[in-house]
Amino acid sequence: MAESDTDETLMLRYQAGDGAAFDKLYARHRGALYRFIQRQCRAQDAAAELFQDVWMNLIQAKDRYRVEAQFRTYLFTLAHNRVMDFFRSHARTAAQHIDGDCDDDIVNNIPASRTAEPEVRALSREQGAALLKLLDALPDAQREAFLLHEEGGLNVEEIAAAMGITFEAAKSRLRYAVAKLRDGLREFA
Repeated sequence: MAESDTDETLMLRYQAGDGAAFDKLYARHRGALYRFIQRQCRAQDAAAELFQDVWMNLIQAKDRYRVEAQFRTYLFTLAHNRVMDFFRSHARTAAQHIDGDCDDDIVNNIPASRTAEPEVRALSREQGAALLKLLDALPDAQREAFLLHEEGGLNVEEIAAAMGITFEAAKSRLRYAVAKLRDGLREFA
């Protein structure tokens, strides 16, 4: 199996019974998919369960898979649908929001300045915390579009397909999300 195999080729190989192809797809997409789900539902325990559900849905749907779009779009569409099912079945207020104490792991993973000066590290932590707070404050549709773009690496057309909306709606949601985040982080510029 070549390193340059496309996701679509790997999925077709998996469909034909090649388990190693699935392993490669999982390795390529697990981080971005988990972060997308986690930041959408904002509940650590639910995120892990939803993450597994998406992969199980992919496994169960492998025989129905057809190359009609990029695999990444297909995978994040499955994730979008599963997260929406979660929201429908759980009251939004029941989700455990990531609070300041839980942000440490996420904030520490945001790339810091090249210097190790305490002031720079403190500013980096403040920026990370501010970004997470701003992200949390975005309307759901804008946050999802932004996360599909940033975590999933999807372009506007793929975001539209994953969310089941028009190209213009996806473009608008992404543009508004980026503008709100930029505006909110202006003090750090």
